[in-house]
Amino acid sequence: MQINSDTKTTTGALRALLANLIDYAGLFPPAALQLPDVVRNYAQYFEHSDAWMLARLIIPTSKLDEFERAARDLLPNDDDSEPWCISALIKSTAPADLDPAIECIQAFNMKHASSDNGLAVVETIELKAESASQIDHALDIIPDEVFPFFEIASDADPRGMIAALTGSEAGAKVRTGGVTPDLYPSTKNVARFIQTCAAANIPFKATAGLHHPLYHRNEAVPADEFGFLNMFIAACAAKLTDIHTAQIGELLTETTIDAFTFTDEAITWRDITLPADAVDDCRNTFAVSFGSCSFDEPREDLRRLNLLS
Repeated sequence: MQINSDTKTTTGALRALLANLIDYAGLFPPAALQLPDVVRNYAQYFEHSDAWMLARLIIPTSKLDEFERAARDLLPNDDDSEPWCISALIKSTAPADLDPAIECIQAFNMKHASSDNGLAVVETIELKAESASQIDHALDIIPDEVFPFFEIASDADPRGMIAALTGSEAGAKVRTGGVTPDLYPSTKNVARFIQTCAAANIPFKATAGLHHPLYHRNEAVPADEFGFLNMFIAACAAKLTDIHTAQIGELLTETTIDAFTFTDEAITWRDITLPADAVDDCRNTFAVSFGSCSFDEPREDLRRLNLLS
């Protein structure tokens, strides 16, 4: 079944692409909501019929205490319930930031492993790294039960930093936008980042500037923004095919949904076909998620494109 203008359904391959894709980061611009509002929103999304698209809640480690107070009556409290999954932001890899943050996370996870306290778990952390040596040092400290994503600048060759992640249980993070034009990386640099991660078999996540499905101009910034469909189809293509960096760039800048075909069996772009089961595996092990300050905008756009029922 192919999606067209008369069809409102989510095909098998598209569902594989979108499952657990969106990390909710309502605390951050442009939404910049207060933490109690973010927690209430996440509680509603967690129970929504679209919850299959929802991934983690993004909370700075410094706000975990405030989060506990705001979420006290909202966290799952049945032993058979799934916990809220949190990705905790840590300021840097410096010991003064990392050591107390890890201690805080371990205490949080121990407390919220009990349904009496509400079920929640910090399963991933996100922190900036400026050198391979910083990554090496951080990996010596971070406990095995927490998966780190190291934010790596994409304006320089990322190969050395990504190479530092090989052989470890860790991933990379790329910033794809922000509130000012200078925070938007070039298409060439994003394509290079994706290709480098694919070649090194290093999972990655993205953050900022991916509210909408397709590449477009955001005059409010102003900047050209990547779409999350472009981003994650490009990532799957980089991992599953012999696509080269220039082609990844072309895929990242597609502006029309007509360039893609979605069926139960596959996603197709030009002469590249990505089988649904391979997309599912790629999403689970490689192209992990993206942070968005809105869970509503991405879904509203998908419905306007007749991609979501």
